[in-house]
Amino acid sequence: MMIARNRIRWIQSLWDRLKQKRSLSETEWIGRKGESTAASWLRKQGYQILVRNYRAGKGEIDLVARKGNLLVFVEVKTRAFGQWTRPAQAVDSDKKRILSRTALQYLREIGNPRVPFRFDVIEVIHDQGRIRQIRQIENAFPLVLPLRYGA
Repeated sequence: MMIARNRIRWIQSLWDRLKQKRSLSETEWIGRKGESTAASWLRKQGYQILVRNYRAGKGEIDLVARKGNLLVFVEVKTRAFGQWTRPAQAVDSDKKRILSRTALQYLREIGNPRVPFRFDVIEVIHDQGRIRQIRQIENAFPLVLPLRYGA
């Protein structure tokens, strides 16, 4: 009887995961593929990925990475090849404010360490699902004023 219940739970869990995968829109799927690509690329550049998809309140940070003593909050923008604007242009003032607040919440959660940090944007350009270009914009923007960290 116990084995049957465990098997039923396992099958239900598997079914729930399959439904979740199917429910992703094409845009969400491409975004997740871009985030995975960016995380792999950062690892190859010597970064350690600490957190993926950190959420706090209304904000989300795609990747939190570390290289040496530097903490990097990364926004990943994935776009199709041939678009007229660069993906980083989608990081407008509202998005910067949300990312700044979310980063400060992350820092509070880890005990407000006295470490340098920056905000990077990684652009992932794809053409029919194949990655054509990855570009990291280091220090893409500062902490949005009037927010502050440290004294």
